[in-house]
Amino acid sequence: MQDKQPQPGALNRLLSSILALAQTRLELAGIELAEEKARLFSLLFLSFIALLFGTIALTTLTALIVTVLWDTHRWQTLAALASVYSVAALFCLCAIRAKLRKAAVPFEATLAEFRKNHEAFGKTP
Repeated sequence: MQDKQPQPGALNRLLSSILALAQTRLELAGIELAEEKARLFSLLFLSFIALLFGTIALTTLTALIVTVLWDTHRWQTLAALASVYSVAALFCLCAIRAKLRKAAVPFEATLAEFRKNHEAFGKTP
């Protein structure tokens, strides 16, 4: 009996197809990585600018309120403002935590394509 051996041409085509598939998936992963990096830098930059202007605004507002109420309610004004700022900071931290929990999975499209490939190669003819 003679065993059927795959022909060298068929084996080369199969290997070529597998390499092309891997290259496509790596290119997709690279594109998604670049998009994620750009999105992250944009968010960080805007967050920094918002934090900067928010700090300036709160400092100015605090100085204004304390100046107006300095003669009558010094420490009460400072305590009330510190409490308001603390509650606002806690609210923001909770919102950030919720957003991080709901964030999309990085490289979701690449992972989905790998799952499809795995399922396709796992099936027997």
